[in-house]
Amino acid sequence: MLSRVANTMYWMNRYIERAENYARFMDVNFNLSLESPPDVEEQWKPLVVITGDWPMYETRYKNIDKHRVIYFLGFDPKNPNSIYSCITNARENARSVRPEITKEVWEQINSIYFFVKEGLEKKLWKSKDPRLFFKKVREDCQLLYGIFDATISRNDGWHFGKIGQLVERADKTSRVMDVKYNILLGAPQEIGSPLDLMQWAALLKSVSAYDMYRKKYGKLTALNISEFLILDKNFPRSILCCLIHAEKSLQELTGSTGGFSNEAEKQLGKLKSELEFLDISDIFDKGLHEYLDEFQKRLNGVSVGLYNSFFAAQAQVQIHQ
Repeated sequence: MLSRVANTMYWMNRYIERAENYARFMDVNFNLSLESPPDVEEQWKPLVVITGDWPMYETRYKNIDKHRVIYFLGFDPKNPNSIYSCITNARENARSVRPEITKEVWEQINSIYFFVKEGLEKKLWKSKDPRLFFKKVREDCQLLYGIFDATISRNDGWHFGKIGQLVERADKTSRVMDVKYNILLGAPQEIGSPLDLMQWAALLKSVSAYDMYRKKYGKLTALNISEFLILDKNFPRSILCCLIHAEKSLQELTGSTGGFSNEAEKQLGKLKSELEFLDISDIFDKGLHEYLDEFQKRLNGVSVGLYNSFFAAQAQVQIHQ
């Protein structure tokens, strides 16, 4: 497969996963804001921090405002990571590899694009309740995942797309955990309080993990939630589960059955193997924030390894990290 096509399939899926994550974050956060004390900055700043776009937001706005945050993360064409920009870029990537995808995939990406574009034109970020928009984006992206899996052969393009989706998913799970632990709960005396538990429940819902977590653990605790979202091998949005399946797709691409044949396999294999031999007490002994910060840097190293190993040979379609 041409490196341009591989890169495009990889980023098309990263963009879709990113848009779906943003829609979920904002939907859950909007619900949480209705139940929390009316502190706009405390409610909405962490959402921008999660995405890594706080420096960009600061350069454009002097203060935190709910409608500005929803516009910035949902609709802003000048923010390369907004839902609108991600869906637009995914559609452009899909268009450039049209022969590699199915008619059904192309039609669904187009459908999402025109829906989001209509939301921008109607200025939905100003509405009193934008949750129906977030819900529709989330459901349409999830439908696209199903169409992608049901209609595309398990060829190189499918595996590059799957790796892109899983790398993005692992990154966003780590970010939402890091923000909860360090920003949303600033006072030690609030640990175990109703507000604390409400925020942990919101965190689980923001990664669609609430029902599966309660089924496995029952009671909400920081330790168990962290274990579930980092180390669970069966929950599809846990960090370790994402890495396990990303490695499987990478091995399908390289034909490796052990060891590594390129930089991407080396970086991903090391990161996954270390997680498999950790327990949650090891992570908390080091410090959850410190661990997640290091993980994000190393996951970026995996992305660089993928670029160097597979994508660097030709000029690339848009890349935003």
